[in-house]
Amino acid sequence: MSTGPAGTAVRIRGAHHSVGHHGEILQGVFESGGRLRRALVTLPCPLYESHAFFEPSDSTSEITVREPWRTKARRAAELALRALGDADTGGTLTLTSNIPPSRGFGSSTADVVAAIGAVHDAAGRRPSPAQYAALAVAAETASDALMYAHRAVLFAHREGEVIEDMGGPLMPLAVLGFGTSADSTGTDTLGLPPARYSVWEIEAFRPLLGSVRRAVRTGDVALLGRVATASARLNQRHLPVPRLTELLRVAEAVGAAGLQVAHSGDVAGLIFDPALPDLVTRTDDARKRIAGLGIDDTWYFTTT
Repeated sequence: MSTGPAGTAVRIRGAHHSVGHHGEILQGVFESGGRLRRALVTLPCPLYESHAFFEPSDSTSEITVREPWRTKARRAAELALRALGDADTGGTLTLTSNIPPSRGFGSSTADVVAAIGAVHDAAGRRPSPAQYAALAVAAETASDALMYAHRAVLFAHREGEVIEDMGGPLMPLAVLGFGTSADSTGTDTLGLPPARYSVWEIEAFRPLLGSVRRAVRTGDVALLGRVATASARLNQRHLPVPRLTELLRVAEAVGAAGLQVAHSGDVAGLIFDPALPDLVTRTDDARKRIAGLGIDDTWYFTTT
């Protein structure tokens, strides 16, 4: 909001966008502050984005969403207005997104982050990533780490807090993504109960986190790929990926750094070092081998 002639308030249309993600590099339970906390390391995916536009209005305290089914985004906008001390203001929230829902691309979190940013933009404010995270978790119970898309963080997704910042972004990665469910129908992410990890699994997460730290610090794509593969294997007891053994064989045959999965979705991806001179040959080979398993739903992206 700005001030117009004679001190009158002028409402400004706010806008913000958020990228989606491609599941996780690592997800599990980690010790922090003397207790165990559920947390994850997100793999951002620039292929998909959610854009939000917020037009504030003093004539109503209600927020109207042009797509009424986007209830989490509306809740996020309401919470953002309350956090700004503007709870009596309403307006219209419009979202556009190319993110497929129920796949593990973070469609709801992207909508929520975009909505929070649009409301703040209309007020001439810019929230910190921590403020985004707190509002996002309040709006949707559990949130991905999309507000930290340019940082590699271990994020407590049910608390909205960073447990550990790895000191920089993930290194550049090339990812051949694909869907693992029949007919790309996705997963009922809302119906998934939190994983109940065994003592052995909890102990296994500790060295994997250490490996992520080292991989990010040194830019070691191969090490990061091994972590992702191990995390995918650990998740198999909780949300099985069809034909995982065959997919791991494909990863080995084409020389991928590893296989990563969405721990609450049907998305998976083969990770490659984008500096490989024969990258195109390897990814083409991988597509053919994956198609041989009956998977034709594939896509490709790189991170920066």
